[in-house]
Amino acid sequence: MTTATLLTIQQFDALPLTEGIHYELNEGKLVTIGERMPRHNFVRDNVAQIAGNFAEAQKLGTVFVGTGYQLMPDTVRIPDVSFVPADRMRDMDLDKRIQGAPALAIEVVSPSDPAEDLTQKVKQYLAGGSKAVWVFYPKPREVQVFRASGEIFVRRESDTVEEPEILPGFSLDLKSVF
Repeated sequence: MTTATLLTIQQFDALPLTEGIHYELNEGKLVTIGERMPRHNFVRDNVAQIAGNFAEAQKLGTVFVGTGYQLMPDTVRIPDVSFVPADRMRDMDLDKRIQGAPALAIEVVSPSDPAEDLTQKVKQYLAGGSKAVWVFYPKPREVQVFRASGEIFVRRESDTVEEPEILPGFSLDLKSVF
């Protein structure tokens, strides 16, 4: 029988920085995130640019790419794209990791992402306070939407996705993303 060694947040923060490698802490377990492929980055960057331009123009808040959030004392996740409302940004120290979940967490699935890991991330974001989580699947060109209310649905490339409670007036045409 093997026993996994769990890291504290202090041990996690003390890990050496390595270019091109990012770490997440999943309930004390170290998760290594390596290089992402162009398709992943293409979708991520399109979502971030479109949502970021809208949020900035409307002064709704800030869209981040690859920023860490401490969801629980032993859990740090780095969504591909995230949104933090303006009222929360005013109280934030941008030189420290963001405490709590973003209002909207967005993950772009890579072929190497195990389904159970994605399911756990979604649950962690929602438990940490996210109002919604979007999970983009680039190959089938669809998005799974999970809301804090428990609502779950899928949107395809010919659809739009909206979060009026989080980003009022914003509608993401999925054709522009894939």
